Amino acid sequence: MDIGSNIRAIRKRKNITIAQICEETGLSQGFLSQVETNKTSPSIATLENIAAALKVPLAYLLLKKEERMCIVRKEERKMTTSGGGNLKVEHLSSTTNVKMMLVEFPPGASTGDAPHAHEGEEVHVVIKGNIYAEQGEDSAEFGEGDSFSWNACTPHFVKNIGDEPAIVLISVYTETNHTGDFF
Repeated sequence: MDIGSNIRAIRKRKNITIAQICEETGLSQGFLSQVETNKTSPSIATLENIAAALKVPLAYLLLKKEERMCIVRKEERKMTTSGGGNLKVEHLSSTTNVKMMLVEFPPGASTGDAPHAHEGEEVHVVIKGNIYAEQGEDSAEFGEGDSFSWNACTPHFVKNIGDEPAIVLISVYTETNHTGDFF
């Protein structure tokens, strides 16, 4: 783990000196320097004291880089297509287990010719337009502001049934880092 680098980055971002941390925690400057350079591993009690001095939760010090806040600016969104190229997909997140996408369905466009299944759980929010969704024996029509969710291991299908483009916000959670297509 890279706890020391996390501590140093937080300390520097908050303009706190090693001496100030040592004064508050009772640790020596040499020890804290070794912690920040990952040359020694502090106990949980010591980490709690350091976290308190930095005014951050202990758990924040233990996060790996990929577990911290991930920012995707609008102009930096990854764009793909799906549903035979009919659907425009804007990827809103860059985390490994939770994918969030804005999907634009042109009139009559669908997720494919037949229902399909994949790993994970999905939540859909209709931002604009009217869509039809089915999963197994269940089906319904949805308008702006409506939402629905399902376990994606059961075959499912979504189609724009309106005359205008439909936009659907979709969040997909998987236990593993799924890199394949969700449609």
